[in-house]
Amino acid sequence: MTARLRRITMIATLAAGAVVLSGCKSSGQLVIDQGVGITALRGVCPAVGIPAYTGDITLFNGTSRTADAIDVVAVMTNVRNTCDDSSERVYATATFDVQARRSDTRGARTVQIPYFSTVLRGGSAVVSKRVGTVTLQFADGQERAQASGTAGAYISRAEATLPADVAEKINRKRRAGEEDAAIDPLTLPEVRDALARANFELLVGFQLSEAQLAYNATR
Repeated sequence: MTARLRRITMIATLAAGAVVLSGCKSSGQLVIDQGVGITALRGVCPAVGIPAYTGDITLFNGTSRTADAIDVVAVMTNVRNTCDDSSERVYATATFDVQARRSDTRGARTVQIPYFSTVLRGGSAVVSKRVGTVTLQFADGQERAQASGTAGAYISRAEATLPADVAEKINRKRRAGEEDAAIDPLTLPEVRDALARANFELLVGFQLSEAQLAYNATR
């Protein structure tokens, strides 16, 4: 594997740059709105999104990669998330739609496309990964088809919760004249590290081959 392709693979596995991540709708663990004009809300539920280059897939007829050799094109869209944070094991679910179009509409056809779901901690550490399959059914003469998929994961509430001393540093009221009044607590190394350790993401995308990843990244 070339150095460029290794980088593409790492981006597709670990980065969530293609879609804005959305958090679960639940009460936050803390609100930052004091001292330095910061406003932020975080909770134990993971953000959900699609990593760069993995939200679409192109299937070809044969080995050619020209436009006239395209067989099926599919896109992952409408990612939705729910989260049950009522216990020590937080359960997050991501549901999504797959919209596909085929070039040859003759005959009924079933197309199965693999997808992955992975949990990241701190933006880079892979906690878990699973692979599933979404099945698309094209009727005779039908150009387009749609299907839905679901991915779920458990996350430890304790691991997704900021330590009390870090939360206190962030939320402590700062008054004018105090030595650290103008210091953004989020710039402190110990706060940044704690936030990273407590940050989880549930990412979904198509399970692409190296060639498919390279095609998406370079087209």
